[in-house]
Amino acid sequence: MVKAFRAGRKVIFFGNGGSAADAQHLAAELTGHFVRERAPLAAVALSTDTSALTAIGNDYGFEHVFERQIRALGRQGDVCIAISTSGNSPNVLRAVEAAREIGIAVIGLTGRSGGSLAKISNIPILIPSDSTARVQECHITIGHILCEYVDDVLGSGLES
Repeated sequence: MVKAFRAGRKVIFFGNGGSAADAQHLAAELTGHFVRERAPLAAVALSTDTSALTAIGNDYGFEHVFERQIRALGRQGDVCIAISTSGNSPNVLRAVEAAREIGIAVIGLTGRSGGSLAKISNIPILIPSDSTARVQECHITIGHILCEYVDDVLGSGLES
């Protein structure tokens, strides 16, 4: 993430349900600020554009809602954070495959087995639980740790 931001790239978050909420939350921590004041960083959650989600879902199928956005918005050197408690959400997996084709590094946040997401992520982070609630709690904690790391590393060099 730090390397991407230093190169003028962005971080793209996506997931379904509670994971979509986590994606939005974490993107906001980067575009706003987490703990430390710093310049805004380019981060986006793919679950926020209801027109894109419903048009793509209607025209192509729900399994394509993130993939189409990755192909439209993603560029080589960006980073994707794919969030799926099961690791098997078809729309998340399709987006990860598209990201990898483009040259986007993928951090996969998932649960105990990791599902298919763990196998196709550059950096899989598996939470050792089968409880969706515990996995989601850990995902937001990990997201906060990543945001804090970005703040610590880039905070002094990118102030407003």
